[in-house]
Amino acid sequence: MSSISPPRAVWTGALTFGLVVLPIRLYSATEERAVRLREMHKGDAGRVRHKRVCERDGLELGLEDVGRGYEMPDGRLVPLTDEDLDRLPLPTRHTAQVLGFVPLADVDPISYSGKSYYVGPASSAAERPYTLLAAALARSGAAAICRVAIRTRERLAAVHPHQGTLLMQSLLWPDEVRDPGDLAPPTPVTERELELAELLMRELAGVDAFFALSLSHETGV
Repeated sequence: MSSISPPRAVWTGALTFGLVVLPIRLYSATEERAVRLREMHKGDAGRVRHKRVCERDGLELGLEDVGRGYEMPDGRLVPLTDEDLDRLPLPTRHTAQVLGFVPLADVDPISYSGKSYYVGPASSAAERPYTLLAAALARSGAAAICRVAIRTRERLAAVHPHQGTLLMQSLLWPDEVRDPGDLAPPTPVTERELELAELLMRELAGVDAFFALSLSHETGV
C-alpha cells in the first residue's frame, strides 16, 4: 500500500507577540490547477519558444547564465546573488511578528493577495500554545495581523483559524490597493428594485460554490 508523503514546509520560524514566541512551520495551502494554453505557430501548429537574449551583445543565454539585478534610476543593473538576497536586513526573515489583533470581518477582502499557508507547530512543545491560540482566535472571531518575510519579500499577513488549523493569508500593503475613484455610477435605485434584487438573492441562496468551481475546471475557464 502506498503511503502519502507529508507536506514539505516552505518556511520555518516563530510567531511572536509580546513575550510569546511560538515556533511554527508554513505549508502551501493551495495549488494551481488552471488549464495552460501554449503559444503555437498558426501556419503549421509548431510550438513557439521564447529565448533569453542579452540586449547588449545579442547572445542567446542558457538558464545557468541568467542572474538577477536591481535597476538603478540611470538604467544600470546592479547584480544581486542569492547570497546577497539572503543577507538583506529583514527583521522578520524567520519571525512572523504580530502587530495586533483585529476582527477577521474587518479585513478588507481586496487586501488578500492570493497566497495562503497552513500554519503548523514546529515542535511538540509548541502544540499546546498553538492549540490555545487557535481556540482563542476562533472564540473571539479575530485575526492576528503580522509582518513576515517569506523568501525575499517582507509582507503583511493575517493569521486566523480555518477548519481546525491556523491559516496565514498574505495581504497587500495599503499603498498597493488602488482607489476605485468614480467607477460606481451615481444611478439611484428604488425601494421596489432593491426588494426584487433581495428576492432573487434569496432564491439563489445555498448554491454550492464548489459545484460552480468544478464546472469551471471542466470547461477550462
